[in-house]
Amino acid sequence: MSKQAIAAGGRVAAAIPDADPDVLAGQLREQVATALDFAERAGATAAEANASDATGLAVTVRQRELETVEFNNDRGLAVTVYVGHRKGHATTSDTSANAIRDTVRAAVNIAKYTEEDPCNGLAPAELMATTFPDLDLHHPWPIDVPEATRLATAAEAVALDSDQRIV
Repeated sequence: MSKQAIAAGGRVAAAIPDADPDVLAGQLREQVATALDFAERAGATAAEANASDATGLAVTVRQRELETVEFNNDRGLAVTVYVGHRKGHATTSDTSANAIRDTVRAAVNIAKYTEEDPCNGLAPAELMATTFPDLDLHHPWPIDVPEATRLATAAEAVALDSDQRIV
């Protein structure tokens, strides 16, 4: 079976004291490997998987008043499988082995009922990247709600007090 693995780390806007990016990346890679193994056993001729984790804080200010505070802690896995030139795709936010297996089964089942398309499939192996530079994308920011509110209020005040308008 042809396989493609993509493991993506999370974006952190608020501090997560015990979150080690290397440990997280290892967990995501493990989830992707599990999905690809299940896909092969389920009869897929090719598969790709993407695991993600994102944690953050969003503060919204409107008319100099705090409007919303949102915390997110999202984890998910997306699987695309090919059975010949038939394609199926499924996602899950439950990253347990049983949920990953069920998600792969769903994707394979979808693929079995889709129309064959000769353009469906993974790129040839020689066209896929084999080295991945460190893009330095992990920048945790230890900010709490009061400080985020202060910054959002200050940013809005500059915009509201400006005599220049966006048209």
